[in-house]
This record gives sequence, C-alpha cells and structure tokens, in this order.
Amino acid sequence: MKVNTADIVISAASQKQYPKQPIPEIALAGRSNVGKSSFINKMIQRKNLARTSSKPGKTQTLNFYIINDQFHFVDVPGYGYAKVSKKERAKWGKMMEEYFAEREQLRATALIIDVRHKPTQDDVTMYDYLKHFGLPVMVIATKLDKIKKGQRHKQLKMIREVLEIEEEDDLIPFSSETGEGKDVAWRTMLSHLKL
Repeated sequence: MKVNTADIVISAASQKQYPKQPIPEIALAGRSNVGKSSFINKMIQRKNLARTSSKPGKTQTLNFYIINDQFHFVDVPGYGYAKVSKKERAKWGKMMEEYFAEREQLRATALIIDVRHKPTQDDVTMYDYLKHFGLPVMVIATKLDKIKKGQRHKQLKMIREVLEIEEEDDLIPFSSETGEGKDVAWRTMLSHLKL
C-alpha cells in the first residue's frame, strides 16, 4: 500500500477526545520498548511521525494517526513497564478497556512482539484480553533482522505456542530495519479494514 498522507490527529486520554469520524481503526499494542513506533514509521515510510523514546512507558495516551484520510492507526500505551506507579497503571487499564470494549470503529489489533524473546505473561494476557472482546489480532513478530535465518522457524513456533494463537489470527515476521514483512502486514490490515 502506498501511504501518501499520515498525520497525528490527537493524543486522547479519554473517550470524549476520540475522533468522531466513523472511519475504521487498527490498534497497535505491545510491551513498552518493543518497537511499536518503529513499526508505525516503517509502515508509513516516515522517519518519525511516531516518536520513539529511550524511556519505556512514555506513551500514556491513545495516539490517533490518520492514514491517507481513510483509516486510523491507534497507538495504545505500552504495557509491562515496572517503573510506572500502580495508580498510573490503573488509569491506563481503564482507558484501554474503554477503548477495546466500546470503540465501534476498531477492526483489528496488531500485537507487537519481539521475535527474539519468549512472549511474557503480559503478552499472553494482552492476547487473551483482545480475544475476550472478540477482536481479530495480527501478531507482528518484529526485530526479525536481529536473529539468524536458521532460528526464525523455531522462534515463530515458540511465539505461536506460548500465545496459543488462534487459527484465524496471523503471525507476521517483521523487520523495521529491512522492511521484511511490510507487504504482508499491509495486506492483512487492509483485509480487516475492508477498504
């Protein structure tokens, strides 16, 4: 897919601030520091529309990006970062639940996982949480360029087993460095967006 325009619309802390247009959305979820911003920037071929941070746990709002005036990417706060207070985590939890449970425009979620590591308990919980709401999930196994080609099959099989990925959900190996997996990710997203 060719991205001609991509802009941030709003960083929303509650439902009242969500964009009102009835256009479809793909949410992007993942642990803090897993490479969500790099994934967004690679998908839209922009250097830094989504800001990458050296401080994990920086995204504390739902960031809505409008792509080609047709749909939104919604970057949700990263989870699993210990240095965030309990109160802060509870606030995020409420915000996430409100979004995933009630947002009619949401078509699917891209769950971003680091291909080099076994999914954490937080990753498993997030996958199960999304399935609880009946949402289609694409699992994006990023940082593919960081492992040897011979290890890929083993790592992907392990991710599939640990998350217990359901048959209808895709597992897409991806590299923000080389762009590998980008076309497959776009095809999968567009099939959910039904554009």
